[in-house]
Amino acid sequence: MSSLRLWTALAVLLSSSVLAQDPGVPGKQVPAAIRTTLTREVNLPYLLYLPKDYATTSDRVPLVLFLHGAGERGTELSKVAVHGPPKLVAAGREFPFILVSPQCPEGRIWDEQELIALLDDLQARYRVDPRRVYVTGLSMGGYGTWSLIGRYPDRFAAAAPICGGGERLRLLLLTPAQREALKSLPIRVYHGGKDNVVPLAESERMVEAFRRAGSTDIELKVYPEAGHDSWTATYDDPGFFPWLLAQRR
Repeated sequence: MSSLRLWTALAVLLSSSVLAQDPGVPGKQVPAAIRTTLTREVNLPYLLYLPKDYATTSDRVPLVLFLHGAGERGTELSKVAVHGPPKLVAAGREFPFILVSPQCPEGRIWDEQELIALLDDLQARYRVDPRRVYVTGLSMGGYGTWSLIGRYPDRFAAAAPICGGGERLRLLLLTPAQREALKSLPIRVYHGGKDNVVPLAESERMVEAFRRAGSTDIELKVYPEAGHDSWTATYDDPGFFPWLLAQRR
């Protein structure tokens, strides 16, 4: 090959390489794309409760994922037990299920992918019954509960969002498989009629959006005189946990 042809070939190769890296052309709109790999570390501390007889049986056990509210975020794990099921455990209540209560970092909201990674890890390390995994949460945790079941309805046997709300757009974009899983997911929603932090309308809108998306087993219970704290009455209801544990995927 002559030196002229060699230099021409190198010039073409160099030009192609530059265009591949930066295809922008002034005054024109051209196709472009980014191809990269994103990685991140997940560090999600949690309170873990195992049933009293966990070590003496080989049976698979139900799991309840509890999501706290905005006030319990941070690095003091004890704050997670201020409300809800972990508070009941701290007071001496015994449950026949694994209770997992993660703590959301300060300045953030619940991240669905991190929570699913947590569930994957727990199901790999403990005898979790995959047909009996449940999620419930209050306030910001109610938002997290709505978000989780809107994206991963097939991972849960039942859900109970309390005084929360959420993004309804995602429900318009569900895949056929997600819609089918959502259709049979039992959801019980709780809210205070006098909630001045998260208005009752937030739960009402989510219930209506889920029904339009195909949910056939969803109910809203309103405590007419309750403010933002509608979780105490919910978790103290003697029928709440039996209903939850009766559901299977």
